[in-house]
Amino acid sequence: MKKVVFVIIFVLILATSLVKNSTKEIEDKIFMVNENIRPLKVELGDLLLEYNYLSSPDKLTQYQTQYFEKDLIKIDITKIKKLTKKNNYIRVSDFLEKTIDE
Repeated sequence: MKKVVFVIIFVLILATSLVKNSTKEIEDKIFMVNENIRPLKVELGDLLLEYNYLSSPDKLTQYQTQYFEKDLIKIDITKIKKLTKKNNYIRVSDFLEKTIDE
């Protein structure tokens, strides 16, 4: 009878240690995932702030009148040019690529 009780207690201790080890590994994985997510959450918050608040046309117009008065003017986006440098050559092209609709 003592051997049976000893074997049962030993099996329970062994099962407990296996469960603890596996949960520790899972907790470590969860911790690593949370640590990888943290900077992404900060970046998402910054981008949402920029997109929703700083880039709205109303805010930009308000900043223009508040800080620049009449220094900023509207221009047609098709008049903007793009400069690219390749092998000491500078190429001037349209900022927007022209597409032909068929």
